[in-house]
Amino acid sequence: MKVNKDANGYTFAFSIILVIVVGVILSSLSIGLGPLKKANVEVKKKMNILSALGVESTRKDGSEKYDKYITESYVISHSGNLQENLPAEKQAFSLDVQKQFRDKTVKVTDRLYPIFEAEKDGEKLFVLPVVGKGLWGPIWGFVALADDYETIVGTSFDHKGETPGLGAEISQSFFENRYNGEKIASNGTFTPISVVQNGSGSESQKVDGITGGTITSKGVERMVNETMEVYYKYFSKNK
Repeated sequence: MKVNKDANGYTFAFSIILVIVVGVILSSLSIGLGPLKKANVEVKKKMNILSALGVESTRKDGSEKYDKYITESYVISHSGNLQENLPAEKQAFSLDVQKQFRDKTVKVTDRLYPIFEAEKDGEKLFVLPVVGKGLWGPIWGFVALADDYETIVGTSFDHKGETPGLGAEISQSFFENRYNGEKIASNGTFTPISVVQNGSGSESQKVDGITGGTITSKGVERMVNETMEVYYKYFSKNK
């Protein structure tokens, strides 16, 4: 029987078949590329951790360098207590702190906080994930502390959709480096670090923010301070 290709039924049927075929192909590709996508996400995370340590890496050598510099990892609670016997998805590297931050069903006091111990040039360092909110969306990163548990020796910040040339500059080294040498505690007490404009303010602990990116800069301030205060609970107990 001859098919009338000009009929509406033919067009409709052809469209349905095309959608199904394309959907199957895309679904198959997504499933097939799943392990590769997961591997890319993992190596990117390792590169960001290394970046906070001041170690340059690529997707080719990121995993190798991570294994070289990161010596141990574990998780603490919001109250600063070590958490043991956690399921695989809540182990330090697997724990998705960004997802945890977005999940409104998770109370702040129930959040978990990973710690990555590292050794670089004979010195023990601690790399601590941070997560927060900028002007347009999530911001996140890693802060590296010296073995005095107080001095910041490196940071690595990133964002999802901050304004190019303004808030997006938090991921540039000139801003990240401003945190180097700052301390999260003084005389055994946690001390917040303020983000200010052009060195203004009377705070002893402060860094210059991004010109024109005040809201994002303040987002970094809250992100770092709120997270470092939790980590310092643990460090002050275990000095």
